[in-house]
Amino acid sequence: MTFPLPEFIAVSASNPWTYVLFGIIGFAFGFTLEMSGFGDSRKLAAQFYFTELTVIKVMFTAIVTAMVLLFGAVGLGLLNFSQVWVNPTYLWSGVLGGLIMGVGFIVGGFCPTTSLASASTGKIDGMLFMLGGFVGAFLFGETEQYFTNWYNNAGYYGRVTLDQVLHLPIGVVVLLVVLMALFMFWGSEQLERIVGKKDMSKEPKLRLVGAGALFAFALAVVFIGSPSLEQKYDKVKFTRTETIQQENADPIVNTYTYSADDMLLKRLVFITPAEAFKARYNQAMNPIYIDVRSEADYNLYHIEGAINIPSERIEEVVPVLLTEPAANSVFIVMSNDETAAVKAWKTLVASSLTNSYVLEGGINNWIAFFGKDDKELQPIQTVANPADDQLAYFFPAALGSRYESCDPSPIEYEALEFEAKIKLQLKRDKSGGGCG
Repeated sequence: MTFPLPEFIAVSASNPWTYVLFGIIGFAFGFTLEMSGFGDSRKLAAQFYFTELTVIKVMFTAIVTAMVLLFGAVGLGLLNFSQVWVNPTYLWSGVLGGLIMGVGFIVGGFCPTTSLASASTGKIDGMLFMLGGFVGAFLFGETEQYFTNWYNNAGYYGRVTLDQVLHLPIGVVVLLVVLMALFMFWGSEQLERIVGKKDMSKEPKLRLVGAGALFAFALAVVFIGSPSLEQKYDKVKFTRTETIQQENADPIVNTYTYSADDMLLKRLVFITPAEAFKARYNQAMNPIYIDVRSEADYNLYHIEGAINIPSERIEEVVPVLLTEPAANSVFIVMSNDETAAVKAWKTLVASSLTNSYVLEGGINNWIAFFGKDDKELQPIQTVANPADDQLAYFFPAALGSRYESCDPSPIEYEALEFEAKIKLQLKRDKSGGGCG
């Protein structure tokens, strides 16, 4: 599943000169760091004494500029924010790490990235700070096993952004953050004037023009808004490659591009119970079974290991699913037949959740396929003329996944044959980051 990129991006991505462009950007980034004083521990430490706040102004200028451009591109449909990696929130380990890093910043005068900038210019204090960072990272890796449960679970909220926390449109959040930054810029100058005895009359007037432009762009983001799920869904494209073998000739490889509706119409995203079952034992993939039925139906009967996320809640859990760490994860959505599952699938693909599929015929088809040999299911009565997305069987008790057919034997069904529909697309791994 892909979203179409602007032509100049698509061309550059396939061009080896792209890497030269990356090098130029990196050079400009390092040059800007050094020019702004990020390589001078004295200037960095001065932030905490309110005498010289250039560094914090440069840093926040970069943050709000990137934010305005990013969500402006999202609003214009040039970028799908769901495909942008957002670091998961680990609240308490983040708070503790922030305190440790803050103390180190004050004492040492650097953060990790600024120490690299300083070391590259031959400053001994930057080199030693960088070396200490390497040693600290090594020690953390060697001792993490002793507190891994707390580190990975205490205060874990997954992929969380400010618009979700504040329940505000993303454009409003962008505007509020820009206003906060502009107030901070004004306050920083007052502190430099009062505490640092700095003559602010010598500061360039162009900064006021930049502040006004930033505010104007933030307002534009508010009015542009963000694309709806329906608009995102309409832009989803799937690429499928088919190979035709020929006798005494090279195989013919054809590549097709389908819309999401085409994929549904051609039933390319519907996988049989056999394929859904065998995926569990395929070492190349990590299947995640998402049962979007009601809790009552789920409790009556469900596939072993399936996660119950009622269809009305699927949109709110998408941020959690997007942080699924396994790059080879395959999401298999199921309902009693296909109605609710297809609706949930549309939400997942519109949110850029790659490798999403629908269980063909739903749980009713699963029971019909695997339940015929399940002795515990034989007394179960069928429902005459079930309605759309209604369980086609009457269960006298809620036994959940305790039926044999909920977890079929891999030995008994080892010889199952099916037409494979799953085309595994490895998702882009998370990208790194830094404080400067």
